[in-house]
Amino acid sequence: MEINITKHIKPLRPEGLPEEMRAALKEARVVRGWSQRELGSRLGLPQMHISGIESGKIVPRYDTLLELVRMLDSDLIMVPRSLVPVVQSLIRDHARPEQGEGEERSLYADDTDHESTKEPRDEV
Repeated sequence: MEINITKHIKPLRPEGLPEEMRAALKEARVVRGWSQRELGSRLGLPQMHISGIESGKIVPRYDTLLELVRMLDSDLIMVPRSLVPVVQSLIRDHARPEQGEGEERSLYADDTDHESTKEPRDEV
């Protein structure tokens, strides 16, 4: 009896980049007004390779993906799985336009300004 062990082996490379990642790459390219050809020329890749990455037909090597992501002013980072929801929330909040955007404020600041209601203190 012959056993086909290959059917129990998972492929090392995924079928394609996750759809969400491919969409984000394409959106970042389009926001910059770059065609696939222009992005490819900046990276030294043919337009068909960029098209294949965006469509999921090509899985880029890690170094190619890192270079592509950085060209689009982003980065790849390793995040502990338990923190992924937190990081995703931060990214969503950062992308959401808010009133007073650009103002720095403390992470723990509340919406009321307590300092302006207190009387000035004499400093010694």
